[in-house]
Amino acid sequence: MTISVGDISKLREVTGAGMMDCKKALEEASGDLDAAGDILRKKGIVKAAKRADKISAEGLSAVEAKGSTAVALELNTETDFAAGSDDFKKLLEEITQYLLANKPASFEAGVAGVQDKISAAVAKIGEKITLRRFALLEKGENEAFGAYVHMGGKVGVLTLLSGTTDENLAREVAMQVAAANPKYVERSEVPTEVLDKEKEIFAEQLKAQGKPENMIANILKGKMEKYYGEVCLPEQPFIKDEEKTVQKFLDGHGAGIKIKKFFRYEVGEGIEKQVKNFADEVAEQMK
Repeated sequence: MTISVGDISKLREVTGAGMMDCKKALEEASGDLDAAGDILRKKGIVKAAKRADKISAEGLSAVEAKGSTAVALELNTETDFAAGSDDFKKLLEEITQYLLANKPASFEAGVAGVQDKISAAVAKIGEKITLRRFALLEKGENEAFGAYVHMGGKVGVLTLLSGTTDENLAREVAMQVAAANPKYVERSEVPTEVLDKEKEIFAEQLKAQGKPENMIANILKGKMEKYYGEVCLPEQPFIKDEEKTVQKFLDGHGAGIKIKKFFRYEVGEGIEKQVKNFADEVAEQMK
């Protein structure tokens, strides 16, 4: 039978579930709104929708390489307790394998492909779960992936090196990324507005220190060199030997080894966490 847009809208309004979930439920219930609502409740989709306004700032990251494809992702939920559960870890693994196998062309396509798995897990765990971000990389000949997960999944790093097939070397670089948190590979990647802001801040600091105007330009060059050494991965001091840069460390393992790309996902990074007192939290759970 044909399901009308009006009925789908009514069911969405009542349940808060997604359009496609409502359409499928109505088809299964032969157009009966009440029965469709029951179907959604049984599947836990209504429960999932009701938690959509919650803040999910806890969770886990995952990094895995399989053949010529690698993925890094961050999966969020509301509490650290839920993130540590077997059900959440199982969901993280299922999503990881889905992304590796299907290689979705966009973030939206990836989320759509795992939404049923997430909704089922929300119904079971009882908390909002969000696939916050993921990145897929492909490697070619004479390239290597580095995968590193820190603190049980609180930080996940994926690196791609060219000029080598040494995965242990690529993992060393991934550990560097986890510890030192670089922002870019090349200087050219640093946005102009970011550079201008840094220069402005440094210049104001130097003026406040009473440095003469004719000296500020030269001192500023040195400040910017130091800045590049902090934010550009190849130029950072290598964590295991700070006498050399990361690039010098790589040079010691063979000519022509370069860092092509990296992703660093720290769980909850940039998310404003919601703080409640205990009484409010108990009251919320009793609703």
